[in-house]
Amino acid sequence: MRNLTMMTDLYELTMMNGYLRYGKDKNRACFDLFYRRRGDMTAYAVAAGLEQVIEYVRNLRFTQDDIEYLRSLAIFDDAFLSYLSDFRFTGEILAVPEGTIVFPDEPILRVIAPIMEAQLLETTLLNIINHQTLIATKAARVVQSARGDKVLEFGLRRAQGPDAGIYGARAAIVGGCQATSNVLTGQLFGVPVGGTHAHSWVMSFEDELTAFRAYADVFPDNCLLLVDTYDTLGSGVPNAITVFKELRARGKEPVGIRLDSGDLAFLSRQARVMLDDAGFPNAKIFASGDLDEEVIWDLKAQGAAIDVWGVGTRMITSMDNPALGGVYKLSAEEVDGTFVPRIKISENPAKITNPGVKQLYRFYDRRSGKALADLLALDEEDFSSGEPLEIFDPENTWKRMTLCDYRMRQLLVPIFENGELVYDSPALSEIAAYAKQEMETFWDEYKRLNRPHRYKVDLSQKLYDLKLQLLANRR
Repeated sequence: MRNLTMMTDLYELTMMNGYLRYGKDKNRACFDLFYRRRGDMTAYAVAAGLEQVIEYVRNLRFTQDDIEYLRSLAIFDDAFLSYLSDFRFTGEILAVPEGTIVFPDEPILRVIAPIMEAQLLETTLLNIINHQTLIATKAARVVQSARGDKVLEFGLRRAQGPDAGIYGARAAIVGGCQATSNVLTGQLFGVPVGGTHAHSWVMSFEDELTAFRAYADVFPDNCLLLVDTYDTLGSGVPNAITVFKELRARGKEPVGIRLDSGDLAFLSRQARVMLDDAGFPNAKIFASGDLDEEVIWDLKAQGAAIDVWGVGTRMITSMDNPALGGVYKLSAEEVDGTFVPRIKISENPAKITNPGVKQLYRFYDRRSGKALADLLALDEEDFSSGEPLEIFDPENTWKRMTLCDYRMRQLLVPIFENGELVYDSPALSEIAAYAKQEMETFWDEYKRLNRPHRYKVDLSQKLYDLKLQLLANRR
């Protein structure tokens, strides 16, 4: 387990020094971590990264070397540096479980702790949650576009550094990918790994057929051949068929072929006919090469005969939307033992925050099991009675609906209490299964790749009134 305590922005430490100087170190504060929508890709998000957040918080401590380095900057008080020597997290954290579908402005995670502790967490929590949630969301969109086909994560060589490759692959599994090419991710998290050979394998032999025969000799039970090194239909597929027949004569069946370039719709259809005519209808056609959800959607519409999709660069980097837009905002601060709500005001209405200590609820239709709406409410409110509940759009308050035959659940669950971990992290395979189940609880119109319908995320009447009151009293 790594100690990431010093992986923080300098201003977190300077603020902590200031809090101590002004006697605010014992005051507790509440911070919400949420994201703001950036286009259709983040109309919803798949929460990910909680396991690494837990690891980070459990290992929070400043070493003597850390403190000496901070001392060398000559900007911190001796009292503050002394405080850091005994620093531990003593507060509480609530979060949505990994794999939960969340929407803009909804808390993914909530921290209540002495303000110095809560402040320090900001940078690293955002780093972890922003990255993994972004990649899990991108993967979910890719998997959705594949419409039941298997999707593999192939992005390690294009990821923006080792951690992005390892944890990006983990997040892609949360988002629905069934395997990764990243062997270390497979080892660390117990997920399937997959892959075949590169063009260099074929090029290293005197001819393509010899290369295919050699690969089949080494891996007779897992023979998947890359057929586009020279001429996909002229030599690649015919040579693969020759080797497949030789395998069958030895009592082995091939896995299939992989296409990595060219017109994948045309080539896959032609290759499918060739394989079927040769007696290999069960041989799979894998495709890779700058794929994303939009390309896959179009290829499916064009009748591509592709069974498995290997997606790399555009998923591991979320190329078309490279940042989630997550933020960490103070929503309440303890004054004389009582939490006082805080609000961030902006000329941009989208940046005005929701004040107070809050809980997030999701309501489901009992008959269909589909999600109806989410409600952000003050922590003191109780919606467990099952009584009819009127909710309304906080921007267009005339848009109202009454929830009747519903079931409800709280999305934010305890992770740390009094600094102690109280949550058991599921295995990655369990998280992925939960995320898949979560996706199925939402109607398709909310999950459209382009111009999805807006899912209802409302404020309770008490929270709405509190927000208006603070806006009216802004200073």
